Amino acid sequence: MRRHSAYAAIVTLPLVIVLGLIWLQPASFSRLRNNLFDFYQRLDPRPWSPDLPVRILDIDDASLARLGQWPWPRNRMAELVTRLAGAGAASIGFDIAFSEADRTSPDTLAADLPEGPVRDQVAAALGGLPSHDDQFAAAIAAAPVVLGVVLTPGRPAALPELPRKFGIATAGDDPLPFLPGFTDAVVPLPGLAKAASGLGALNWLPDGDQIVRQVPLFLRLGDQLVPGLAAESLRVAQGASTYVIRSSNASGDEGFGASTGISAVRIGAIETPTDRFGDVRIRVGGTEPRRFLPAWKLFSGELPADEIAGRIILVGSSAAGLLDLRATPIDASVAGVEVQAQTIEHLVTNARLARPDWATGAEIVVAALLGLLIALVLPSAGAFGGALIGGIVVAALCAASWWAFREGHVLLDPVGPGLAASAVYLAGTIQLYSAEQRQKRWVRDAFGRFVSPAVIEQLATDPGRLVLGGEIRTLTVMFSDVRSFTSISERMDAQALTRFMNRYLSPMTDIVLERRGTLDKYIGDAIMAFWNAPLDDRDHARHATGAALAMLGELEVLNATLRREAAAIGETAIEVRIGIGLATGDCCVGNFGSVKRFDYSALGDTVNLASRLEGATKFYGVVLLATDATHDLAPDLAWLEVDTTRVKGRSQPVRIFTLVGDAAFAATPAYRDLAEAHGAMLGAYRAARFEEAAASAERAHALAPGSIGKLYDVYHERCRAQAGRPADAAWDYVTTLLEK
Repeated sequence: MRRHSAYAAIVTLPLVIVLGLIWLQPASFSRLRNNLFDFYQRLDPRPWSPDLPVRILDIDDASLARLGQWPWPRNRMAELVTRLAGAGAASIGFDIAFSEADRTSPDTLAADLPEGPVRDQVAAALGGLPSHDDQFAAAIAAAPVVLGVVLTPGRPAALPELPRKFGIATAGDDPLPFLPGFTDAVVPLPGLAKAASGLGALNWLPDGDQIVRQVPLFLRLGDQLVPGLAAESLRVAQGASTYVIRSSNASGDEGFGASTGISAVRIGAIETPTDRFGDVRIRVGGTEPRRFLPAWKLFSGELPADEIAGRIILVGSSAAGLLDLRATPIDASVAGVEVQAQTIEHLVTNARLARPDWATGAEIVVAALLGLLIALVLPSAGAFGGALIGGIVVAALCAASWWAFREGHVLLDPVGPGLAASAVYLAGTIQLYSAEQRQKRWVRDAFGRFVSPAVIEQLATDPGRLVLGGEIRTLTVMFSDVRSFTSISERMDAQALTRFMNRYLSPMTDIVLERRGTLDKYIGDAIMAFWNAPLDDRDHARHATGAALAMLGELEVLNATLRREAAAIGETAIEVRIGIGLATGDCCVGNFGSVKRFDYSALGDTVNLASRLEGATKFYGVVLLATDATHDLAPDLAWLEVDTTRVKGRSQPVRIFTLVGDAAFAATPAYRDLAEAHGAMLGAYRAARFEEAAASAERAHALAPGSIGKLYDVYHERCRAQAGRPADAAWDYVTTLLEK
């Protein structure tokens, strides 16, 4: 009885865990399921037909080469609209946001010229010409045009109010709370927006892997409902004036009082089911060249009339340089406008691809039944028999899932039930095998211990034992980099460069390790290291600064050796110089990577800051820069404050210091004299007394070692540049670095 109870408990635990995963739908689970459904779409993509009513007028590379760089003047866009409308386009949707005035328009050209007679003459000559934007607006007003709007999550002073081009009829609950919300928008120019027949959102809401699987038919701007470009282009093409949105608790759509979301949308004569957020999961096809019409052919009159008449024309670009690229379940990179086109094709062909609300519940029931089946047959069938039965059942589930996709356009996931069966099988097999081994050990030797080699091999190869992740610790991080490494490498062949790098990196690495540092990685000629992990090191900042000073000393030894070797063969010696950045702060440190390969490393803002400070040494003309946090943990060293700096990519300024010697040098009169002159310079500079600061910089320069002499040249030049500044002008001495 005890044996049966232990077996039941062992197989129940993994089954309950898997059922919980199916119910909770963690991101990793959803990615696995989406990858399977994407595979189905690749096996059976939606076919394309020339009879489909959507075409893309493509501003491709050939069109840009023939007609000029983007953006094109609006009078040309006006001609484009006029030609499409004249050819009988049912609607013209722009996958473009015309939010700024045309700078090539006659009314703006003169304003860009320098003041003078020429400008006046040009203004007089162009004064009577119509604005390009006005021409474009006139062409839009005479055609069934939908313009693009980009919704953003900004915080505007006032919520943009879009012109209402359509009506909304709702059945059931209010759909607005279910729609993805935005608070700002990039909208077309008012004259263009007013003239357009419709306005459609260009936003995408891709999954975490940046693949577009669902397309929103509607989005929310404050309390305004905004249709997507595909939906609005389809509405205008049908001449429909109203959308019908069906939500929970509508007649015939019982929600039992619960507000469960949107269920369907009608656009003219076309109705499509949606998920609760108003999205449709599109059944995609592969990229079809015949879907695209090169824009240059429209202007040259080479497009067949039947490729435009009665069709929805989407205007967009596949040009690589315009970077409007998206990933779909089938293609890693397609033009964004093609996804809009495929959405319309999905709607007009009455395609269906949905994961119904009952799918998760059904998968939980199947997973539970399958797990119980494996648990019941495993003790009698054994490991091989249980694996065979489980494999047959899982194969049947996969076949049923494929059939549901292919014939019913329904997405049912066999992964969860298959995982439940595998987990129960594995746990049950281990339990049965362990019980058998315990029985044998008791018979052979009641006091012995026996571990099966098969079990050891299983544990050793179990990816679950390779735990990824980390912990937050306070580290001191170092970045060092060789200056002018490209010039050095140009003087050597591959073998000589390898020997040189080994001569440089070996002693530097030894210094880091001898001072309790952890070598994170080599990045070409750069070294990243950190202190206080994995072992605790209360003096991590002191050990890091000591390592930095030792590295600089070792560098002088290396340079002396290189000079002797070069002199012996009559060549010019290579002079190796490095920059070092030190930062202290909280980092995430641990194993990062994949379960098959990972590294012990550190991540966080402190790591980025140390890297930026290493690069900033070139700007300040010093060999080492450290944060105030590093300075504060080793205050008895020979520090000099360099500046208060805002490095690239970081909004908060930080006080930075350079190190000119160890604690012994800090106790010398030479350092005290230098520190006094340096402090006088920095104080005068921050007080905007630039002449006084320049004089102090000259005094400090005379006292400074060569490693920081250039720093005073930097401050002297700053003071000279600020010498004519009004005494009462606002002064912010924080330096913002625009480069890494």
